[in-house]
Parts: sequence; structure tokens; C-alpha cells
Amino acid sequence: MEPFQIEIISAETAGDLQENQVFMKNLSGSSLAFKLLDSARKGTPLIRIGKGSPKIMLTAGVHGNELSPQIAALAVAQKLVDQNIEGTVYLIPFAIPFATMKSSRRFKGFDMNRTAFKEGTLSNEIIKVAKDLNLDSLADFHATKPYSNPGVESIFCSKKPCQESFTIAEHINKATKSKIICHKNAGTLYNGALEDECNKSNIPAVTCEVVSHNGKVDPGSQERSYLQMVAYMSYFGIEIH
Repeated sequence: MEPFQIEIISAETAGDLQENQVFMKNLSGSSLAFKLLDSARKGTPLIRIGKGSPKIMLTAGVHGNELSPQIAALAVAQKLVDQNIEGTVYLIPFAIPFATMKSSRRFKGFDMNRTAFKEGTLSNEIIKVAKDLNLDSLADFHATKPYSNPGVESIFCSKKPCQESFTIAEHINKATKSKIICHKNAGTLYNGALEDECNKSNIPAVTCEVVSHNGKVDPGSQERSYLQMVAYMSYFGIEIH
């Protein structure tokens, strides 16, 4: 019996990531990675690893052209299945395979990190899954291009309604030195971010950014994203080595 389970949470997002040459060039392929790539041809894959509490989720690829976190997520998944962990990790390594295949920020003309409140969108579907699973927390991983917004390695969080969002960000900051960008209230900057909508639903959430050009994997960026993921999980006592 496999130490993990993969299911498809949305079929409309299906894409063949092997068509993205930059993605594939930077991928350290494992058997699990290729199982997830194969699953992506059917839609958005969700992999469950472990059992019991705490229950957390890591997501990447809400913006398909941000490749570093998606590659890092595959490495994290492999590490998790190779170890006995205390708790349950749900991982969506590529939220929108079609957008990753095309190296596109948008899907069907929309930025999915501005539409998490909108019924029928992929990001809203993730919110529903998070609620159904009764998650303890969610972290969404991104890459920001240099000299953009934020343009620096960072952790977005808020203090209301979920103070724990800020506490999680502090923990990641101590481990990685990623800059904390905190708002008093979730959704202050803009509506519809996956992180903000989770916090509004009382699921403590953060967004982690590393620096890499769109459609590329800048040197060291996937390693930094990996470290952010490890730091996030360690807050919940889930350690990988």
C-alpha cells in the first residue's frame, strides 16, 4: 500500500507539464514526481501524506509561471513519503497544471490569486477543500520577479481575524530570514488571495514568496522555497531531514 494518496480536485485545469521545457530542465525527477506529473494531465492533483493531527496544506502554482515553488513542492513531497511523519500534510504542487504548462500567470483570463472568493474558480475550490478537510492551516507558495511587488523574499500574513497567521510568519522568518509583510486585517491589500480568504474563514494562512523571474527558475530560488516549506511545516512539529 502506498504511503500517500493522490486525488484530482478539479478536472478543468488539466495540463501536460512536460511541455514546459524550463520546468522539466530544473526538475530532479523521482517516481513520485512523475506520478504527480501524470496526475496533472487529469487536473489539479492533491496528495495526502501521513495521518492524524495536525492537518496542514501547502499549495504552489496558483500562478503557473512561478516555477520555483512548484519544483520545491515535489521535492518536499518526496521527502515526506520517505519518512514517518506525525500529522497529515496535504500538498498541491501545481494548482493549475494548464497554466504551468503554458507558463502563464492567468487561467481563463483571470488571476486565480484574486478570485478565491468567487464560486467556480480553482482558488475557491481549494478553499472549499480546506474547509472540508478541517485544516489547521494552509500556506501558499509563490515566486516574485526582481523589482516587482513585493520583489523580495517575503512572508505575507495578517493579524485579524487569525492572529496565528502572524505567529506562523514569525516562525518562518526566524528560520529563513524572509521578510514579514503583515497587514492588520486579512484582505487589506486586495480581495481574493487564497491566503486572505483562508484567514477570513479562520484557517490560519500565510503566503511565502521567493525571488525568481517569471517562467524561469533563478539560481537558488527553488532551494529557498524548499526552506520556506520546511520552516512552515516545522511550526506544526512536522520535521523532514
